[in-house]
Amino acid sequence: MINSGYVLCFFLLSFFALKAQSVVESPDGKLMVSVAVNNGMPTYSVSYNAKAFLEKSPLGLKTNVGDFTSGLLLGANVIQNKIDETYELANIKQSKVHYVANEAVFSFTKDGKAAIDVIFRVSNNNVGFKYKIHPQKEARSCVVQEEASGFSLPEGTTTFLCPQSKSMVGFARTMPSYETSYTLDAPMGKNGNGDGYTFPCLFKVNNNGWVLISETGVDSGYCGSRLMGQEKGLYTIGFPMAGENNGNGTTVPGIPLMGETPWRTITIGETLAPIVETTIPFDLVKPKYEASQKYNYTKGSWSWIMKMDSNTTFRFKNNTLILVLLWDMKPF
Repeated sequence: MINSGYVLCFFLLSFFALKAQSVVESPDGKLMVSVAVNNGMPTYSVSYNAKAFLEKSPLGLKTNVGDFTSGLLLGANVIQNKIDETYELANIKQSKVHYVANEAVFSFTKDGKAAIDVIFRVSNNNVGFKYKIHPQKEARSCVVQEEASGFSLPEGTTTFLCPQSKSMVGFARTMPSYETSYTLDAPMGKNGNGDGYTFPCLFKVNNNGWVLISETGVDSGYCGSRLMGQEKGLYTIGFPMAGENNGNGTTVPGIPLMGETPWRTITIGETLAPIVETTIPFDLVKPKYEASQKYNYTKGSWSWIMKMDSNTTFRFKNNTLILVLLWDMKPF
């Protein structure tokens, strides 16, 4: 006869083990990411100091070799790593950066075969995640048709966003050139001027704090993305518009298998200080190459000096010409 107490203890231990495997925290324990599968659909949520900053949000990819947004199972074994790195960059907010984070690799299967991994890196105030796509049958490359990655903000959140412009308009048909006006403290539920928003995207989560959403690690192997406004506080990743790049080429990326996507980044702060001070765009990437020598900036020029519009003025200081560009910007 099996003791009921032992059975209860076994199930409790199993429950807590499963819960521990689906959660990754920041080194200081304040920022928490929870990953789950609901009816075959992978999701994640983010909290800071036990307050919800991102509610249950979708994960996954649709490709020409498989739909990895549904029918998925989360593997029991979650690989966890400690990240402790230092690097130096002379031209960012901090010249010397000590990056400490906890990494977790969540592996999903579909129809009994490896499908995708979702790799999360969680540092103090910052979350980064990206996908790794496994080979499917005989295919050794794929086209990513859609990225389901979403960011579901709590009700009452307001937005500080730059609407994406139409493509192939503006000066010399160079838009989208990320120069449209930000809308400040606006309600959710819109999609810019119909074409989403340009990164980075800032949100104020009621009185709890701030969320900054962006991307990093984009190179020639993938495409730059935008943020698409949906209903009920959900924002999703959008690929370029068909008219960009003079309509030349595809707007969806093709990658080798096994292959990885760029990082999606989330910075969270109870004040704006972590938003302003974050180095997450540089923390998650590695240099492509080392410079052959040290480069020191000397003199430079600005092509708009030839335009001579009303926003260009000239000043002299110590017999040195200083070009001043005045922009019509409104403070937050």
